[in-house]
This record gives sequence, structure tokens and C-alpha cells, in this order.
Amino acid sequence: MTETAAGPQVIIGLGIAIFVMISLVLKTRVHALLALIIAASIAGLIGGMPPNAVIGAITDGFGSTLSTIGLVIGFGVMMGRILEVSGAGQRMAYSILKMLGKEREDWAMALTGYIVSIPIFCDSAYVILNPLVRALARNSGRSILALGIALASGLAITHSAVPPTPGPLGVAGIFGVDVGLMIAWGIVFTIPALIVMVLYARFMGPRIEAMIERDVPDSLRRDEDEDDALPGQRPMAELPTLLKSVLPIALPIALIFLNTLVTAIVGESDDPALAVQIIQFVGHPVIAVGIGVLVAVYGLVPKMPRDRVLAHLEKGVESAGIILLVTGAGGALGSVLRASGAGDYIGESVASLAMPAFLIPFIIATLVRFVQGSGTVSMITGASISAPILSSMPDVNLVLAAQAACLGGLFFSYFNDSYFWVVNRMLGVRTAKHQLLVLSAPTTLGWAAALVALFIANAFVG
Repeated sequence: MTETAAGPQVIIGLGIAIFVMISLVLKTRVHALLALIIAASIAGLIGGMPPNAVIGAITDGFGSTLSTIGLVIGFGVMMGRILEVSGAGQRMAYSILKMLGKEREDWAMALTGYIVSIPIFCDSAYVILNPLVRALARNSGRSILALGIALASGLAITHSAVPPTPGPLGVAGIFGVDVGLMIAWGIVFTIPALIVMVLYARFMGPRIEAMIERDVPDSLRRDEDEDDALPGQRPMAELPTLLKSVLPIALPIALIFLNTLVTAIVGESDDPALAVQIIQFVGHPVIAVGIGVLVAVYGLVPKMPRDRVLAHLEKGVESAGIILLVTGAGGALGSVLRASGAGDYIGESVASLAMPAFLIPFIIATLVRFVQGSGTVSMITGASISAPILSSMPDVNLVLAAQAACLGGLFFSYFNDSYFWVVNRMLGVRTAKHQLLVLSAPTTLGWAAALVALFIANAFVG
């Protein structure tokens, strides 16, 4: 098949594959995992690949993607589970609140969410920390929605962009970028988004609460007995110290950063010094996050019976299973697009347009997020479709592109997003108009702020 004949054919195959994938996720009982594999098969077969080559590309892409980040995701969710059951998130919230002082309770909740969501899924973290929102609102007189939106914003933003959260880790694996750089840029892009979202919470929280009290009286009111019965609260005396709470998160990130820095300084070498070898070993994401798991187990739950610890660790791994599979399936789709020539063809076409390369994964992730709701699936889909395209374009900053795929998945959390329901139900917000103001509006503002930050970064390093 000639290059000119192959071009339109692979584009048609990709278009049909994406249409089928979205239709399956939205209209049928087919899971996103299977939909991605079906899309990969359609893209390859219509694109002119022999059936055996399609299967080979799918299995190779699946395996190579998980070989880079599979263990890191598994270790990350194990660590998150221990942080969850030990009360470490609660301790961080109290400590941040104490450091920031009164009148800054919204920032305390946002920063707590920002840190806690790095290893813990934001749905679970919100359930754990929501009782603190109610307690702070009761004791400080601040709007419960202002505090609740601030917490939800902090949890959502790092969940969308900062490894070792599973979604960003999967994107890093698909693009083949350094995890340390992914963390650093994730922090850079999420800070302006967080500021915008917290300012929204501070300004709009009391106003939304007043609207709800006018339209649906008593909807936000709960008696103290009901507040005390909410899950996740632990007595202060049972909470771990701040150092023990933060160390499982901070140590792996510090080791990964150190590895990135040292490797950048010394460059690639066949025989580096012993000290460099040690740093590169302990700073590899797999080893660093594994160390974090050990620190969490022996630092946060030292007296917990062995059987219970193992049960919690296995529970964490169970929650990671589908994310691992979806991430691998995204890698499989990307592998087929590379093998079929779709990535090269689209890359050459896009390179001739006056459009920043990072917009490709950003737009794809945004559209998928809006259509099917899952931030993680939208990130993986945006990365798997765009990585083959961008790899064929000259002078593309792949870390910037990977972050764009992640940040596009922040867009407009609404009815098809499980986190949307967790936040609104925990806050007692029942009507659609108010629910959209509580989470859909701030996530869209954060998405817009991140887009502006991406354009600024692209002007300097794109």
C-alpha cells in the first residue's frame, strides 16, 4: 500500500474506532477497557494492518506500557490504603489548619486535599475528610460549601496531574516521560488552577449556600449525631504524628526528584560512580514508591495485626486492577496507531498547522472527559491517541504534552462522574442546578487556568 493511499485509510480507521469506542462506553454495558481494545482492533484492521500484526501491536503496547508504570501504580494504591486507614490525612488537615490559622480554613482544606490526593483516590479521600469540613464549618462559622468546594478542588487537581496518582502515571508511561519531571510540571500547572478554584469556593460557597437555603430549606442541615456518625473520623489521640503522616508521600517524591536531578547533571553513562548508581536505584519510581509503602506500613500502623495490614494492602491492589488494565489498553491503542501509520500521517499534517502541539492531547482528553465522565479514562485516551502523533513531530516537549492530556481530564465534572456524586451527596446538595455550581463550575475554572498555564509554558519550553 502506498504512503498516499495509506493516509486516508488510517484516518478513516481511527475515526471509526473513536466513534465506536465512545458509543460503546456511553450506550452499552461494555466497559472502557474492552472498548479501548475494540477501538485498537478496528483502527488497525481498517488501517490496513494484517490481523496478526494488530494482535501483536495490542499485546506489545499493553505489556510495554505496564512494564514502565504497573508496579508504581500498584505500590501507590497500597500506600494510599494505609494512609487512608491510619488517619494520616486527618492529621495533615489538622496540622495545615493550625499552620494557616483562622480565616484560612478554605485554604487549609484545599492544601490538605492537594497533598492527600497524590496517593489516595479522590473519592475515598473526600469521604474521609468530609467530617472535618462539617466540624470546621460548625466551629468557625464558615460556609460549609466554601470549605467543601475547596477540599474537593484540592483533591481533584492533584488527582488529575501529579504522580504517583494512577492516571498521570499511566500518561507518563504512554508518553515515555520521566516521572520526576512529570511531578515537577504537575505541581507548576496545578498551583494556578488551585488558586482559581479556592477563590471560587471562597466567593461562591456562601452564595450557593444561601441559594440552597432559599430554594430547599434545611437541605444542608444535619444534627451533631449524624455528623459524628460520618465515616473516616478518628480521635486525635489515635492519629499518627505529622512527620509519620507526610513521610510516605514526601520520601518517594524526594527520591524521584533526586534521581532526575542527578541523571540530568551526570548524563547517561555506562559506568557511573557508585553514589550515582545508588541514587538512580533508590530514585527509580518503582523502588522509591516501594520504599514509601514500607515507611507507611511500619510508620503509620506499627501495632496493627499482620493479617489486617495485609488485608488493607490487598484491598488497595484490588482498586488498582481496573486502572492498570485501562492504562495497558490505552497503551495498546497507541501501539496500533503507531504500527498502522496513523500517528505519522496525522503528525505530519498537524505539524503544518499553526497550532501548539500540546493542544492535541488536551482537546482529546477534554472531549472524552465531557462525553464519558472518567478523568482517568480521558487522560489515558488522550495520551494513547496523541502520543503516536506527537512522537513524529519535531521539537515537541513530551512532558508538556503529557501534562496537557492530564489537565484536559479536569474539565467539567458532572453527572457521569462518580466524584461529582460523592462530593454533592456528602455535602447534602440535592438539586441539579446547585450541584453544577458546587463541582462542575470550579473544575471547569481550574481546567481553564491550567490551559492558560500550558500556553505560557509552551511559549518558553514548548
